Amino acid sequence: MALITTKAIVLSAIKYGDTSLIVSCFTLEEGITSYMIRGVLTSRKGALKKAYFQPLTQLQIVANHRQKNSKNALNSIKEAQVIYAYQDIYTSIVKQSIVLFLSEILSKVIREEQKNDVLYQYLETALIWLDTHDKIANFHLVFLLNLSKFLGFYPDVSQSNKPAFNLEEGRFTEAQYEKLILTGSELMLFKKLLGINFDAINTLSYDKKERKSILGIIIRYFELHVAGFKEPKSLVILETVFS
Repeated sequence: MALITTKAIVLSAIKYGDTSLIVSCFTLEEGITSYMIRGVLTSRKGALKKAYFQPLTQLQIVANHRQKNSKNALNSIKEAQVIYAYQDIYTSIVKQSIVLFLSEILSKVIREEQKNDVLYQYLETALIWLDTHDKIANFHLVFLLNLSKFLGFYPDVSQSNKPAFNLEEGRFTEAQYEKLILTGSELMLFKKLLGINFDAINTLSYDKKERKSILGIIIRYFELHVAGFKEPKSLVILETVFS
C-alpha cells in the first residue's frame, strides 16, 4: 500500500450501507480511482465531510492506494480538503443540473487508471469557468465536444466544406444518403460548435429546440465512439431545466 497526495475531481458517490460512501474520483496522479469512505454519513467530528464528495468537487487528498492487482481494490482517503470552493455551482439550479449531467458523462467515458495531466487540466479549467460565468446555456455542448479531443475522437475538420458529416467516421464527406449522416440544418447546428472554446460561448446562438437537437447529436456521437456508452439518466433533468 502506498500513501499518495494528489488533486482529485469527484465523479460519483454511492451510498454503502447506512454510514459510508464509495466514491469515484479522477485523480491527477493515477487517473480513475475508487475509495471507500467509512462512516462519513454519520460522523460530525471526522476529518472527512459528506459535502466534500458532491459531484465534480475539486479536492486535494492524501490517500492510501492499494496495488492495482490487489483483491481488495478499494482505496481509502486519509485527508481531504477543497482546493477550489465553487461560488454558486451548488446553489444555482441550472448549474447543479449541468454538473450532475457532466459528472454522469465523465463517469462513463473516463476509464484510464493512469495519469493524464492534459485532461485533468481541461476539467479543472472548465469547471472554474462554469462557476464564474452566468451565460451558460451552451456550456455543456462546448464542454462535451471539446472533451472528445481528449478521448481521441474530435471531428476531423480538414474537409469541412463537404456537404455532410459522418458521425461514425468522425469526418466530413460527400456521401449524403448513408446512415449516421448529418446534413442540412443538423449539419449547420453541428458546425457552429466546431472550434469554439469557452470564451467564445457568447458567439453561439441556439434556441431551445436547436439546443436539444444538437445535444442529441453529441450524445449519439459519443455512443458511436465510446464502447458501452448510453444516454445519461440525468439528461431528462437537464432538458427540463432548459425547456
